[in-house]
Amino acid sequence: MSISTRFSVGIHILSLLEVNKEGVNTSEFIAKSVNTNPALIRKITGMLKNAGLVYARSGIPGATLAKELSDITLLDVYQAVNVVQDKELFGIHEKPNPACTVGRNIQDTIEPIFSVAELALKKALGVVTIEDVVKDILEKDKFNNT
Repeated sequence: MSISTRFSVGIHILSLLEVNKEGVNTSEFIAKSVNTNPALIRKITGMLKNAGLVYARSGIPGATLAKELSDITLLDVYQAVNVVQDKELFGIHEKPNPACTVGRNIQDTIEPIFSVAELALKKALGVVTIEDVVKDILEKDKFNNT
C-alpha cells in the first residue's frame, strides 16, 4: 500500500497553478494535466482551499495560489489532503498472540521505530517547497525540450 495519490495530485495542482498563472485554471484544465476526472480535482482543490493554500470560488472557474510558492511546503500539502492521520502512517496489526514472545512484544518494539520514521518523513517534506518543485519541473522541461 502506498500513500494516497491525493498527495502527488495536490503537488501537481499547486505546481500547475504557478506554471499556468496567466491562464484560467479550471478543474477541467487541471484534470487534463493530471489525466483524471474534474470531480477529483475539485475535491482535492477544496482540501487545498480549506488549508489556505489556494483560492477557489464555487461557480467561478479557475483557482489561484493563496500563498507564495516559497511559503508552501510539501508537508503543508501532505497535511492538507489528509494523506494519513498523525501516528497512522504505519499501521500496526492488532491483537497479536500474547502467548508468543514476538506477538507479546512486537507492538511496543516497532511503534517507536515507526514514530521516528514518520517524524523523519515530515521533517524532509517540511524543507521542500512548491517553489523547489516548480523550479525542477521547469528545468527538466528545458532539458527535455532541447
